[in-house]
Amino acid sequence: MDRLLAMEMFVRVVETGSFSKAAREFSTTQPTVTKQIAATEARLAVRLLNRNTRGVSLTEAGALYYEKCKSIVRDAEEAENIVRLRQSQAQGLLRIGTSVAFGRRVMVPLALEFMARHPQVQVDLSFEDRYVDLVAQGIDVAIRMGKLADSSLGARFLGMNPWVMVAAPGYLALHGTPRQAQELSAHVALIYSSVVGDDVWHMHTPKGEAITVPVSGRLRSNNVSAVLAAARDGLGIALMPRYVASDSLKSGAVLEVLGDHALAEQEIHAVFPSPKRVPGKVSGFVAFLQGRFDQRWWEAWPATQGGADNDMEAL
Repeated sequence: MDRLLAMEMFVRVVETGSFSKAAREFSTTQPTVTKQIAATEARLAVRLLNRNTRGVSLTEAGALYYEKCKSIVRDAEEAENIVRLRQSQAQGLLRIGTSVAFGRRVMVPLALEFMARHPQVQVDLSFEDRYVDLVAQGIDVAIRMGKLADSSLGARFLGMNPWVMVAAPGYLALHGTPRQAQELSAHVALIYSSVVGDDVWHMHTPKGEAITVPVSGRLRSNNVSAVLAAARDGLGIALMPRYVASDSLKSGAVLEVLGDHALAEQEIHAVFPSPKRVPGKVSGFVAFLQGRFDQRWWEAWPATQGGADNDMEAL
């Protein structure tokens, strides 16, 4: 027997003075309510209610039990209301996981804006370039690039993350500017090693032909900001997410290479531990991110500006 349900029924029988009225409130039958009260009396070995043709009345023990049950039922309702409110509203500690470069350049200003809009939210922002177990690490929502593997995780598509090929003007002046993808094999490549197939670059020609080009170079790093710093210093040609290079392209510190070739794009997803019963703080943050990565978001959105051109800061 559900003890709390039995207490709730007992309280309503007392307050309505009727087994049948209480039964209607619980969408059940009068015999079911009568059975619950009788089972409670049997378990306690005491009579709680006097029953007669005019209704019910409390015994002395029943009056004591009623006061305690009323308090317990009220506390239980309050506890459920607190949880429902917390589930439906953006409040509490929100743990966000993201990659280092994307986190620093994009998610930090977004998280700060979200906190300004929701004063009851606290944010714990973690940077990791490897995928982490959301449940094991206690992450509420992670921002991930690329196609998602089938899993039990909840996810929302946010937009696309395009890539760009860049090199410093000095490097191109010294070594020449590639006009065709095949020429890249003769150039010094700066390799971002966190990407699968990092030393084989994939692209499509202006005619739509798919091309793969093997590349090599002196620098390989799993930190894309380090790759950008090397490109700005004229050490070679780099392939990286466009949002990373956006400010350097605007300032002229690097130039786009093979701009008429189509490079890879990555899907951007918000991922959370379960698609069911998503907390308000998570659903609110995901809704806040929707629309932030439309069209040429890396250019139109000022949060990516200011500081990315400082090599030491970018590292």
